[in-house]
Amino acid sequence: MLRPLLDPYRRYRHARVIHAVRVSLGLLATILLTTGIHLPHGEWASVTMLVVIGGLQHHGNIGKKAAERAIGTLIGAGVGLVLVAQQAWLGMPWLTYFAMSVVCGFFSYHAIGKGGYTALLSAITVFIVAGHGDNPVTDGLWRGVDILIGIALALAFSFALPLYAVYSWRYNLADALRDCAKVYGRIIDGQAITADEHLKLMTRLNAAMVQLRSLMPSVSKEVKISMTELDALQRTLEILGNTRPDANDLEAMSLMQTALKAEHRQIRVQLIGMARALKSGAAQRLNRPVDVPLVSLDAPVYNTLDGYRLLTQQLAANVGEMRQRLAKSAPRWNI
Repeated sequence: MLRPLLDPYRRYRHARVIHAVRVSLGLLATILLTTGIHLPHGEWASVTMLVVIGGLQHHGNIGKKAAERAIGTLIGAGVGLVLVAQQAWLGMPWLTYFAMSVVCGFFSYHAIGKGGYTALLSAITVFIVAGHGDNPVTDGLWRGVDILIGIALALAFSFALPLYAVYSWRYNLADALRDCAKVYGRIIDGQAITADEHLKLMTRLNAAMVQLRSLMPSVSKEVKISMTELDALQRTLEILGNTRPDANDLEAMSLMQTALKAEHRQIRVQLIGMARALKSGAAQRLNRPVDVPLVSLDAPVYNTLDGYRLLTQQLAANVGEMRQRLAKSAPRWNI
């Protein structure tokens, strides 16, 4: 009965539904908690829940954003309370307005660059806690407490059926490998690279490359694989080009397809094998022995076929290296 919820691929396919249900339940929890114990300004707990996990689907991002939100909240709440206290003591609204403008200008300066999210939330929290300086100190304190409650609940709900970025990474990578195999098959069969089907495949493959790169920071945090290792895995896909003999040279094309048949088959088998292992989680597929050619780029090239053979063998070696990297890192991404 629990298999549909525990299966990574099903959770990946229904990620939006799971995310929507999780956020809805989290909001209901914040409402029931703050109203049940009659916390003043309890709506800020719900607002914080939405800020922390509302737009963050992947588990690898939530912890970081929650930490940034908590730090920004504490800084902004502290500054807001100081502004409220000085307004109550001095009673000079214009001084308060000037001080708030200067403080928020300082936060805005740091909002562009590293730590920008924390700086921006600090500025926002100043106004949440202090208003325009005329909020009572007790209101400011309660709003700060509500925001911290929202952060705690958001973190708690993020662990309920977590949607790991590594799920999206591995299944998108599997689809990209299959598309690579299709593209490569078209190339070695001499099909036109200007055909609609080929252009459609390349457009989809390029979009997948962009998405995979955007997932890499979250994947690195979740499964403790270095960005260098992830980049090395993806780089193999990006070097899969359209190199081939001139399609108009039928003799060279025919010779290439027969002379390099074993290399072409090996490349396609490895691409499909990696895709199946990523999608099914059967990482033992990656440990099956495959002869990876040792290639020297200094080898002499006497004609077009020699050049293409050298490039094909180099590509086979790169694909084999990617397969070995996936096999080595399988215990981490296969969760």
